[in-house]
Amino acid sequence: MIDLFNYHRRETTPVQVGNIGMGGDNPIRLQSMTTTNTNDTEACVAQAERIIRAGGELVRLTTQGSREAENLKNINAALREKGYQTPLCADVHFNPHVADVAALYAEKVRINPGNYVDPARKFIHQEYTDEEYAAELKKIEERFVPFLNICKEHHTAIRIGVNHGSLSDRIRNRYGDTPKGIVESCMEFLRICKKEHFQDVVISIKASNTVVMVRSVRLLVEEMDKEDMHYPLHLGVTEAGEGEDGRIKSAVGIGALLADGIGDTVRVSLSEEPEAEIPVARHLVEYIGKKEGHLLIPGETCPDFNWINPARRTTTAIGNIGGEQAPVVISTQDTETGLHPDYLYVGQQLPDRRREGQRYIVDFNQYHDEENTFPIYPYNAMPFISGSNAPMKFLVLQFGAPSEEYIACLKHHPEVVVVCVSNHQNRLGDQRALILDLMNHGIHNPVVIAEMYRHSQEEKGDFQLEAAADMGALMIDGLTDGIWLMNDGNLPAQDLIETEYAILQAARLRVSKTEYISCPGCGRTLYDLRDTIAKIKEATKDMKGLKIGIMGCIVNGPGEMADADYGYVGAGVNRVSLYRKQVCIEKNIPEEEAVDHLIALIHKDKQSKNGKSWN
Repeated sequence: MIDLFNYHRRETTPVQVGNIGMGGDNPIRLQSMTTTNTNDTEACVAQAERIIRAGGELVRLTTQGSREAENLKNINAALREKGYQTPLCADVHFNPHVADVAALYAEKVRINPGNYVDPARKFIHQEYTDEEYAAELKKIEERFVPFLNICKEHHTAIRIGVNHGSLSDRIRNRYGDTPKGIVESCMEFLRICKKEHFQDVVISIKASNTVVMVRSVRLLVEEMDKEDMHYPLHLGVTEAGEGEDGRIKSAVGIGALLADGIGDTVRVSLSEEPEAEIPVARHLVEYIGKKEGHLLIPGETCPDFNWINPARRTTTAIGNIGGEQAPVVISTQDTETGLHPDYLYVGQQLPDRRREGQRYIVDFNQYHDEENTFPIYPYNAMPFISGSNAPMKFLVLQFGAPSEEYIACLKHHPEVVVVCVSNHQNRLGDQRALILDLMNHGIHNPVVIAEMYRHSQEEKGDFQLEAAADMGALMIDGLTDGIWLMNDGNLPAQDLIETEYAILQAARLRVSKTEYISCPGCGRTLYDLRDTIAKIKEATKDMKGLKIGIMGCIVNGPGEMADADYGYVGAGVNRVSLYRKQVCIEKNIPEEEAVDHLIALIHKDKQSKNGKSWN
């Protein structure tokens, strides 16, 4: 049972993968995946070494066919000869026979329920009777049990790895493209494992959409508890992208689950060199781990809060904050260029030059009735709120303050926006406790989440990961009407503000720029992935609000791009197919022409929609 307020790692059954344990009392393990051709022993070993030296505790390799599966024997032997005992995981799609072979030579085999027995999805509509559906499940069992027997014989662990982008047509037709469908795709295989008394199972549920990923894992945990299953969980946001956006997106999704004690192994999927993923995963795990052993938070659950399937908290809009409006951005610093905050806190003194349309927050004792200016009150100044006629006021609150006082104040002052702060070791539990207390008392004032950090300019990456991890669960919980990040250090204002907007976009709450859903690449990638990402980003950098999927191969291609506007998918060696949503528009374009074709398609669609070009 998940404690909404107090951090404990979820209890899981330990699994042995080669020389390391996962789950149980074992540390959260870090892993990555090679991008080299699995038939190239030397290249795979060299890349695996880099992953291991960076701190990777498991290395995954794509295994397209029996030839690649057989070569795992050589890769494994070469690593052992070099003195490395790090376990290898084979990544198998579409061909269950390949999984059988891989189980002989890898310490772990990942299978994808969406394409293990079910045929490759075609996004077709087909109704199944209960008898027909049961027959399909029987087919899975008949093919899956022999694989489990091979794994038992060779002490090979498995990962049941569900991807939102590769759900089978059978699952999608019965359950929809939903967290329920994602979870059922996994549970079908877990029930067979339990029936066969096979325990060495790790599970992953991944999506490029952080909200879908987190909600699906939460639902899976609940469903497994109902059926007395306690398998370890591997966490990751698939196709997260690269650079700062990829890191922030990963931290929102992975951090939201780690902060609630869920997760036994982590991979941060970046479209970069595999070893670059490890330090990001390590920082997330270590940062969340600092919650361990914190002071008890005596929060109370709320009947109106659904952790499994949360809806946005009902609030009364105050100006542009709350209600159905996108969460606002508040900052203590401003920047001359780029994105600007919705509200700028200026303390005791308004600036001499004010930006047109900019809203300002000032300390209550310096507030004067001026346009676009609003007072903020610390908790101990709450009695002064009644003395102001400002149309909007901000009140700083922290869980633990006498609730009868602030509840009475907020009921009497619907114009007050709560600024929820925390200096607790477990700020998620502390801030969640305050907001659920408001819900329990029928309070509908909007809430802005404020977080304080202490990072230098050189620690910008750490700041972004920590802020995204802290905000992840609260945003997916539907408890956030605004974000206010502060830093006691020399981080430039632009970094703070851009991070706030990026976190909101990663949580699917507010769009401020084009989003790139790009896979990290692997041995299946059919073109120069990183060069292509750079070209597409440069060509679309001014196209605010687009979602573009950039996929190395067809494994997750059209499926993971379900909410993308356009897709760029490897179709063959140096060949690319273009998609609009999940519909293929052009097939097998030469790689050197494909980016131009994509841009032409985007401009054509824009012109036909409103007669204007993107530029």
